[in-house]
Amino acid sequence: MLNEELKTKITELLPAATFEEGGDPIAIGWLTIQVEPGDWLSLAQKLRNDNSLLFDYLFCLTCIDWKTHLTMVYHLSSTRYRHNMVVKSKLDRNKPEIESVSAIWRTADFHEREVYEMFGVNFLNHPDLRLLILPDGWEGKNPLRKDFEDAVNMIKL
Repeated sequence: MLNEELKTKITELLPAATFEEGGDPIAIGWLTIQVEPGDWLSLAQKLRNDNSLLFDYLFCLTCIDWKTHLTMVYHLSSTRYRHNMVVKSKLDRNKPEIESVSAIWRTADFHEREVYEMFGVNFLNHPDLRLLILPDGWEGKNPLRKDFEDAVNMIKL
């Protein structure tokens, strides 16, 4: 499916979705859409299950700290149709939360845990949201946030 066809289909599924032009150099040629956090779970289910889309592979899930807000970024692919898409959702920096998609794509389980510990994003309804990499005592410190201060190494961004 070409990007214009994907745009048409996404607009049918979620009329509130907006599309980015240009942007991410890693995803050149990929359709990039913006969705509200409250719309994400419903759209994710449709992207995964719609027979004309079948986005069955979530291969990257990460977060970006823009100092004023956080952005969740999801890279999706269809192994059947070979089309790709990037989905972004802007989160409130003071209370970043979005629905977990670990029940839709199992690979999201560990990715969401990593973003939780590194950026402090709360993934609603995640089955096991706890630290993944950092040792006990690092809860809530979120070392990949730009306002993180490391007293030992004196790192300040």
